[in-house]
Amino acid sequence: MSSTDDLLRAIDDAPRGSGVLAIFDFDGTVIDGYSAEVAYRDRLRRADIGLDELIRTGSAALEMALRERDVHRLMNVGIAHLAGRTEDDMRAWGTRLFRERFAAMIYPDVRRLVAAHRRAGHHVVMATSATPYQARDVAVDLGFDALACTVPEVRDGVLTGKLETPALWGPAKADAVAAYAREVGADLGQAFAYSNGAEDEPLLALVGRPVALNPDGALARTAHRRGWTKAHLAAPQRGFGIVSTARTAGAVGALLGAVGLGVTTAALTRSRRTGANLVAAFGSELALTVAGIDLRVTGAANAWSARPAVFVFNHQSSLDLAVLGAVLGRDVTAVAKQEAAHDPRFMPVGALLDVAYIDRADRGRGRDALAPAVDKLQSGVSIVIAPEGTRSPTPWPGRFKKGAFHLAMQAGVPVVPVVIDGAGERMWRNSLIAHPGRVDVTVLEPIPTDDWTLDDLDERVEGVRELFVRTLGLD
Repeated sequence: MSSTDDLLRAIDDAPRGSGVLAIFDFDGTVIDGYSAEVAYRDRLRRADIGLDELIRTGSAALEMALRERDVHRLMNVGIAHLAGRTEDDMRAWGTRLFRERFAAMIYPDVRRLVAAHRRAGHHVVMATSATPYQARDVAVDLGFDALACTVPEVRDGVLTGKLETPALWGPAKADAVAAYAREVGADLGQAFAYSNGAEDEPLLALVGRPVALNPDGALARTAHRRGWTKAHLAAPQRGFGIVSTARTAGAVGALLGAVGLGVTTAALTRSRRTGANLVAAFGSELALTVAGIDLRVTGAANAWSARPAVFVFNHQSSLDLAVLGAVLGRDVTAVAKQEAAHDPRFMPVGALLDVAYIDRADRGRGRDALAPAVDKLQSGVSIVIAPEGTRSPTPWPGRFKKGAFHLAMQAGVPVVPVVIDGAGERMWRNSLIAHPGRVDVTVLEPIPTDDWTLDDLDERVEGVRELFVRTLGLD
């Protein structure tokens, strides 16, 4: 059984360039689970499936299981009941499922494999029997060059209920990949192919470098008999587990204890900043330790070399704030919308951390709206902001908003990028549970804003975002 490092070495040892194809199956290979099941359950929850479709789908699935039929009849039944849906609505549905479910199902080590192929200049293809509405957003997020999938027929922007192409399953998928290789002039003898299921034996037999990735029993036996590479990847860490849940509860308790100590210290010393510093540094480090988070920091000196500053970070997890507290240590606060100042759930934390409240609703006020945050910076307290504005479902940073950068320019302080790698794997954006493991943080060099202007701000902001992309190895 090969390890992920063995697979990465095989990629590094292979010829470089776009003449080498790397073909990945989707369900069970790129994601831990099956997208059709997720899509079907979502429609059931939303009462979007009638009795007739329920019966026909169940019959087709039973026939597939008992008579070992292929997926074509099941696909035809499913597509037939989507007749009349607009393609725009289907794409929006797929994007929502990606953000809510599929992004959390991607194997972390598949990201490493795809990134390694891209660094080698290989042509990376996803080949799947799924529809584009299930697979496209995952393919785009991972940086695939092409997507070969089962395509529904669309007329005037509306699904007809028929298939434009046969379902890409079994031999049909292998035939489609062979045709694509001829089209782009690739040598399949040099190609890689990754799949978990026995139905993809024709595809794996087609290439010179087949990999049975997370193989089912039948494929594992075939791979053993034919001498194909086999590997099992660690599944994404999601949901509740006894150890993870206990450690998370302990971490929350430790953080609440630190908050209580901070409040007491602030009252005794009559210094809210002293109490806040105690919570940020001591409380954050203690909570991460109890949760089993191994924090590795590169460029720690950059967190202290130019204060006060506006620290910008990529936001993917609820762990991020604890990570930032441990890395930045003291004399740091955040900004929040003005309405939060009256939210009883946030008021105690906001009061202790001396949060800067700004009126985000009144965009016409411009400089005046940022005045509370500017005052904090000019008093020597740094500000930490997630320029994406919300948590991203994947490691890719979203579009950066300009507020943090306007703030740095107005206060005359530098911008310091803090790149967090791995927090989303330890605690996904919608999760309540943290899982033990490593989180890497890189604090980049401070970026002066003295010569920035409103005319070049868009370019400056995009330049900072590109620093995150490169540091995360996503370019």
